[in-house]
Amino acid sequence: MLKLRLSRGGTKKRPVYKVVVADSRFARDGRFIEKVGFFNPLLPKEKKERIGLEAERIKYWLGQGAQPTTRVARILGENELMPMPANRNNPQKAIPKKDRKKEGSEEAKKEEAPKADAKKEEAPKVEAKKEEAPKVEAKKEEAPKAEAKKEEKK
Repeated sequence: MLKLRLSRGGTKKRPVYKVVVADSRFARDGRFIEKVGFFNPLLPKEKKERIGLEAERIKYWLGQGAQPTTRVARILGENELMPMPANRNNPQKAIPKKDRKKEGSEEAKKEEAPKADAKKEEAPKVEAKKEEAPKVEAKKEEAPKAEAKKEEKK
Protein backbone atom coordinates (compact mmCIF):
# COMPACT_ATOMS: atom_id res chain seq x y z
CA MET A 1 0.00 0.00 0.00
CA LEU A 2 1.33 3.43 -0.89
CA LYS A 3 1.62 6.00 1.87
CA LEU A 4 2.28 9.72 1.95
CA ARG A 5 4.36 10.04 5.07
CA LEU A 6 7.17 11.90 6.80
CA SER A 7 10.78 10.71 6.59
CA ARG A 8 13.02 12.11 9.31
CA GLY A 9 16.27 13.89 8.59
CA GLY A 10 18.43 16.44 10.34
CA THR A 11 20.47 15.98 13.49
CA LYS A 12 19.71 15.07 17.07
CA LYS A 13 17.00 17.36 18.50
CA ARG A 14 16.89 19.33 15.21
CA PRO A 15 14.47 17.35 13.01
CA VAL A 16 13.65 18.15 9.41
CA TYR A 17 11.17 15.95 7.59
CA LYS A 18 10.69 15.07 3.93
CA VAL A 19 7.17 14.32 2.74
CA VAL A 20 7.61 11.17 0.67
CA VAL A 21 5.58 8.59 -1.19
CA ALA A 22 6.66 5.16 0.00
CA ASP A 23 5.43 1.61 0.26
CA SER A 24 4.09 1.02 3.76
CA ARG A 25 6.43 -1.98 4.16
CA PHE A 26 9.57 0.15 3.76
CA ALA A 27 11.41 1.61 6.75
CA ARG A 28 10.46 5.10 7.90
CA ASP A 29 13.70 6.70 6.75
CA GLY A 30 14.45 4.05 4.14
CA ARG A 31 13.59 3.61 0.52
CA PHE A 32 10.88 5.81 -0.97
CA ILE A 33 9.36 6.31 -4.41
CA GLU A 34 9.32 10.10 -4.62
CA LYS A 35 9.95 13.15 -2.45
CA VAL A 36 6.97 15.50 -2.70
CA GLY A 37 7.74 18.09 -0.03
CA PHE A 38 9.39 19.01 3.26
CA PHE A 39 8.36 20.02 6.77
CA ASN A 40 10.46 21.90 9.34
CA PRO A 41 8.69 21.81 12.73
CA LEU A 42 11.23 24.12 14.37
CA LEU A 43 10.12 27.17 12.41
CA PRO A 44 7.11 29.21 13.58
CA LYS A 45 3.79 28.44 11.95
CA GLU A 46 3.62 31.86 10.28
CA LYS A 47 6.75 31.32 8.14
CA LYS A 48 6.15 29.90 4.70
CA GLU A 49 9.55 28.12 4.78
CA ARG A 50 8.10 25.76 7.41
CA ILE A 51 6.27 23.63 4.81
CA GLY A 52 6.99 23.11 1.13
CA LEU A 53 4.78 20.87 -0.97
CA GLU A 54 4.57 19.92 -4.64
CA ALA A 55 0.80 20.16 -5.04
CA GLU A 56 0.54 18.57 -8.49
CA ARG A 57 2.56 15.49 -7.51
CA ILE A 58 0.65 15.07 -4.25
CA LYS A 59 -2.68 15.23 -6.08
CA TYR A 60 -1.36 12.68 -8.58
CA TRP A 61 -0.34 10.23 -5.85
CA LEU A 62 -3.62 10.71 -3.97
CA GLY A 63 -5.36 9.86 -7.27
CA GLN A 64 -3.24 6.70 -7.50
CA GLY A 65 -4.56 5.59 -4.12
CA ALA A 66 -1.78 6.70 -1.78
CA GLN A 67 -3.06 7.17 1.78
CA PRO A 68 -1.62 10.02 3.88
CA THR A 69 -0.67 9.38 7.49
CA THR A 70 -2.53 11.41 10.12
CA ARG A 71 0.24 14.02 10.41
CA VAL A 72 0.60 14.40 6.63
CA ALA A 73 -3.19 14.57 6.26
CA ARG A 74 -3.22 17.47 8.72
CA ILE A 75 -0.42 19.25 6.80
CA LEU A 76 -2.26 18.72 3.50
CA GLY A 77 -5.51 19.94 5.06
CA GLU A 78 -3.84 23.14 6.27
CA ASN A 79 -2.55 23.73 2.72
CA GLU A 80 -5.98 22.93 1.22
CA LEU A 81 -4.74 19.99 -0.86
CA MET A 82 -7.35 17.70 0.69
CA PRO A 83 -10.22 18.04 3.18
CA MET A 84 -9.11 18.67 6.74
CA PRO A 85 -9.25 15.48 8.83
CA ALA A 86 -11.56 15.32 11.84
CA ASN A 87 -9.98 16.77 14.96
CA ARG A 88 -9.20 14.27 17.62
CA ASN A 89 -10.10 15.70 20.98
CA ASN A 90 -8.36 14.62 24.17
CA PRO A 91 -9.17 17.31 26.74
CA GLN A 92 -7.31 15.38 29.46
CA LYS A 93 -4.00 15.77 27.62
CA ALA A 94 -3.85 19.50 28.32
CA ILE A 95 -4.14 18.92 32.08
CA PRO A 96 -0.97 17.95 33.99
CA LYS A 97 -1.03 14.35 35.22
CA LYS A 98 -1.03 15.33 38.90
CA ASP A 99 -4.10 17.52 38.40
CA ARG A 100 -5.87 14.78 36.41
CA LYS A 101 -5.72 12.47 39.41
CA LYS A 102 -7.06 15.20 41.72
CA GLU A 103 -9.94 15.97 39.38
CA GLY A 104 -10.65 12.29 38.95
CA SER A 105 -10.97 11.80 42.70
CA GLU A 106 -13.32 14.80 42.99
CA GLU A 107 -15.46 13.47 40.16
CA ALA A 108 -15.47 10.05 41.78
CA LYS A 109 -16.78 11.58 45.02
CA LYS A 110 -19.57 13.32 43.10
CA GLU A 111 -20.48 10.05 41.36
CA GLU A 112 -20.38 8.10 44.64
CA ALA A 113 -23.02 10.33 46.26
CA PRO A 114 -25.86 9.13 43.96
CA LYS A 115 -24.52 5.58 44.20
CA ALA A 116 -24.62 5.77 47.99
CA ASP A 117 -28.36 6.50 47.84
CA ALA A 118 -28.83 3.53 45.56
CA LYS A 119 -26.81 1.31 47.93
CA LYS A 120 -29.11 2.23 50.82
CA GLU A 121 -32.02 0.92 48.79
CA GLU A 122 -30.13 -2.29 47.98
CA ALA A 123 -29.02 -2.82 51.58
CA PRO A 124 -31.81 -5.33 52.50
CA LYS A 125 -30.76 -7.55 49.60
CA VAL A 126 -27.17 -7.57 50.87
CA GLU A 127 -28.33 -8.49 54.39
CA ALA A 128 -30.30 -11.41 53.00
CA LYS A 129 -27.18 -12.69 51.30
CA LYS A 130 -25.26 -12.41 54.57
CA GLU A 131 -27.86 -14.63 56.24
CA GLU A 132 -27.38 -17.28 53.57
CA ALA A 133 -23.62 -17.30 54.05
CA PRO A 134 -23.67 -18.98 57.53
CA LYS A 135 -25.62 -21.91 56.04
CA VAL A 136 -22.74 -22.57 53.70
CA GLU A 137 -20.31 -22.36 56.61
CA ALA A 138 -22.45 -24.85 58.54
CA LYS A 139 -22.10 -27.32 55.69
CA LYS A 140 -18.34 -26.93 55.89
CA GLU A 141 -18.48 -27.71 59.59
CA GLU A 142 -20.48 -30.88 58.90
CA ALA A 143 -17.83 -32.19 56.55
CA PRO A 144 -15.20 -32.64 59.32
CA LYS A 145 -17.82 -34.45 61.44
CA ALA A 146 -18.41 -36.91 58.60
CA GLU A 147 -14.66 -37.50 58.34
CA ALA A 148 -14.51 -38.08 62.12
CA LYS A 149 -17.29 -40.68 61.86
CA LYS A 150 -15.40 -42.50 59.10
CA GLU A 151 -12.30 -42.60 61.29
CA GLU A 152 -14.31 -44.01 64.22
CA LYS A 153 -15.68 -46.83 62.03
CA LYS A 154 -12.15 -47.92 61.11
